[in-house]
Amino acid sequence: MNEKEKSVIIEPTGDGTVAVGPIDNLLNMARKHSLWYLLFGTACCAIELMQTGGPRTDTDRFGMVFRSTPRQADVMLLAGTITYKMASRIRLLYEQMADYKYVIAMGSCANTGGLFQRSYSVVKGGDLFLPVDVYIPGCPPRPESLLEGLMLIQQKIEREPWLKKAWGKFEASPADPWAKKEKDALE
Repeated sequence: MNEKEKSVIIEPTGDGTVAVGPIDNLLNMARKHSLWYLLFGTACCAIELMQTGGPRTDTDRFGMVFRSTPRQADVMLLAGTITYKMASRIRLLYEQMADYKYVIAMGSCANTGGLFQRSYSVVKGGDLFLPVDVYIPGCPPRPESLLEGLMLIQQKIEREPWLKKAWGKFEASPADPWAKKEKDALE
């Protein structure tokens, strides 16, 4: 099947607009343009996270709005330094999010522990307890970088075989890196 057959055709008519195409592409188009990210930050990168929703970057024009509850969010942003004490709570928020969910590690502290990586209480990266989809470098990263990371999530959603996943005919991704013994140790 070539690229033209996979695409969605949107045509205006007298009564409205009609979208025609494969069901996966139609569903992914709707999901792509309605990303809701969890407004949650653990340190200084949270200020940049809040600025991303402001008028300069304006994520609303891309269909990205923040939500204050994990049950309505699609994307979790790990914004800032993560301590072992907070890791179990962040994991709980992640588990409360509905499928399909995505994670962005924002800033050097969320990626590798940053300036505090030698501290006994700091997690050396969000990927040790959550499956991270996009890494955004910087200390702190600019709001434009976060917007680009959210657009990368949109591109990932666009390529997903959503219907096959929903029907269980898609090969699952590798197991979650969160081991039970590590989870118990953090709680």
